[in-house]
Amino acid sequence: MKAFEWANPTTIGEAVKFLKSASAGSDVDEAARPIAGGQDLLTTMKDYTTRPARVVNLKSIRGLDRIQGNAKTGLTIGALVNLTQLEEHPLVRASFPGLAEAAHSVATPQIRNLGTVGGNLCQRPRCWYFRLEEVNCLKKGGSECYAATGENKYNAILGGGPSYIVHPSDLAPMLVALGASVAVVGADGRRVIPLDKFFTSPNENIRRENVLRNDEIITQIQVPASPVAARSTYLKFKERESMDFAMASVAAAVHLSGNKTVAQVRLVLGGVAPIPWRTLEAEQFLLGKTLSADVLAETARLALKGARPLDKNAYKVPLAQTLVRRALAKAGGMAA
Repeated sequence: MKAFEWANPTTIGEAVKFLKSASAGSDVDEAARPIAGGQDLLTTMKDYTTRPARVVNLKSIRGLDRIQGNAKTGLTIGALVNLTQLEEHPLVRASFPGLAEAAHSVATPQIRNLGTVGGNLCQRPRCWYFRLEEVNCLKKGGSECYAATGENKYNAILGGGPSYIVHPSDLAPMLVALGASVAVVGADGRRVIPLDKFFTSPNENIRRENVLRNDEIITQIQVPASPVAARSTYLKFKERESMDFAMASVAAAVHLSGNKTVAQVRLVLGGVAPIPWRTLEAEQFLLGKTLSADVLAETARLALKGARPLDKNAYKVPLAQTLVRRALAKAGGMAA
């Protein structure tokens, strides 16, 4: 790990100043970084994937670790809320069940006790070429995505190229499905960004995974009240029972009308694309339909319609389709 300076601000404004003063003119991987739980940042620092000259501790800033709101007005989740808090909060479990399920799916209890909501959204890719210190891949400023023709079992089948990373966050697909936004603060002030505009694909910016500037930090996640929130769910398939990332996942949020037809729906895939993958064509097909085995099968087909598997990850297509069917059946209260 490269030597670094530690800063311990007590206000958001101080944190922004510490970030800005140590990031001017820095390469993206050497800019100052905020730290909260540190579950991902410290790993990338040990691998020399990230080499910040300064690490800015956010844990001393009061008020960023609270969940507020209700089912009628929505949720405000502080960026420093840990995953256990989110998973166990009575309001989240009762009115935003998919979000509680997504939080519960992350890693182990020990990691959920430390990992924060903001940190989960800002994780770096888990691709082993990106994480290997000796490999200078495309995302680290090199000239080649080695996963494209190499070991790509875990890489993208949707939206890939020129890099085939997948976004590792479990909260991100569910929060996108719930229509959430993030509030961020930087040297130029505060801005609120819809979460489906927060993440960036490799063809937009090969070096970054989101639109945060070097001097910005997430302060809150805002989840609006919505008819689809109460019927939300998150399903995830992983190789190991615990402490593993999604090989594929599905966040589904559905509102059924009085005659049991789909009035509103949001369907977002995880583990299969460089960003949380919204399936707009599948959503449009579902509107006005009554859920049935045939409708679920066609929705699943449309959700993966644009998939372009690599040599070793074609299994993700039927896997994700199965999760789509099961998630929608669960959210809609029917057997898959």
